[in-house]
Amino acid sequence: MKPRELARTAWTEMAAHKARSALTCLSLAIGVAAMLFTFSRTSEAMRGYKEAIDLYGPGRMNIRPRRDYVSQGRSPGLTLSDERELERLIPGLYMAYPEADRYQTRLSLGELRSDQILVSGVSEQWRKRDWIYTLSGRFFDRRDVATGARVCLIVQPGGWVEKPWWARYFPEYPLEAYVRRHDVLGKEVVLNDHVFTVVGILQEPPHDKDPRWFHESRGEQGTILIPITTYQQYMAPPGSKPGQIDDIEVDTGRAETVGLVRRQIQALLLERHHGEDDVEVRDFRELLGGALSETRAGVIAILVIGIVAILAAGIGIMNVTLATIFSRIREIGIRRSLGATRADIVMQFVAEAMALGLAGGVAGAALGAAGVKYLAPSTDHPLTVSPVHVAAALLVALLTGFLFALYPAYQASRFDPIEALRYE
Repeated sequence: MKPRELARTAWTEMAAHKARSALTCLSLAIGVAAMLFTFSRTSEAMRGYKEAIDLYGPGRMNIRPRRDYVSQGRSPGLTLSDERELERLIPGLYMAYPEADRYQTRLSLGELRSDQILVSGVSEQWRKRDWIYTLSGRFFDRRDVATGARVCLIVQPGGWVEKPWWARYFPEYPLEAYVRRHDVLGKEVVLNDHVFTVVGILQEPPHDKDPRWFHESRGEQGTILIPITTYQQYMAPPGSKPGQIDDIEVDTGRAETVGLVRRQIQALLLERHHGEDDVEVRDFRELLGGALSETRAGVIAILVIGIVAILAAGIGIMNVTLATIFSRIREIGIRRSLGATRADIVMQFVAEAMALGLAGGVAGAALGAAGVKYLAPSTDHPLTVSPVHVAAALLVALLTGFLFALYPAYQASRFDPIEALRYE
């Protein structure tokens, strides 16, 4: 049969049994939609992983105190002097900076008052990685850190280019709104009764254009950066140990050197902490890998649902094809008597099943695209559906129709033409 004739008979058969065809297509559509969502989610996760490595650095490591570690009293804990010794004794590091955070800091800026500000103490090397900001004014320099200058930078959120519906329920924080409407460069800001001068504004990109793969909100209503030495002199929480910091960020500059430098850091800190293994050194790729594994687990769960739905649809297509064959035995006999070969019979019923699969695939592609747009997890990087994903999903639907119709179509081709003509 010619392709046009095959398409016509397939459409006629589907139109003659609308309810049966619709139910079969529904199951296949659910499976294809799940498959399409899986393709999009996996593609986005892998793209985000690559971008994160490029942004955060190929040799990035994080050093922080071990959680739930019970000190034996010999170690001073993680301190600023540890970071400085790392820089001195491990030459060639691309970046090393300390960080210490204080939450719920009181702020006074003009007429603005807030007690939910995060203050982070860092060094001038903070800007060597993760730099996604537009800087107004200046950043800290080595002199600011060395002298403990009372200067600060305000981190200004970037808002949205296209604000999603769920973001409308999150209000603009007072500090964000104030900085947006006032020129605060060179102005004085009071943090916990200490006066600082605003020397810079760090403008983040819009959330939907932010290249960071995951950017955790710390629950405060604004972020301010100050030199780490200034932090320890004026902002360290009561009861904290002298020189105490929260973590150290290190980047060796090359992925190949991570293992060696990691062992050097562990040995150095173990010696400085008098044998107490109270600090952990984490390869940033391991952290990204853990986040990727969580994403993969969710994707696999959706994929399993899709595979089950597609198998159910395939069984439905097989049943429909069998029912169609046994209702058209006499037609098969007539076609064989008029010269149709067994291959022609197989092709006819496989084509009808593939048309059913294509219809379910198109419906599933539309359903999957809607799910990606409206039901995907709320992230700063919305999922997208590429033509390649749609083509792959449609191919899965067509293959489902083809494979599950082969056996019934083969059985139909084996009918004896004379016996088929006698069938009532």
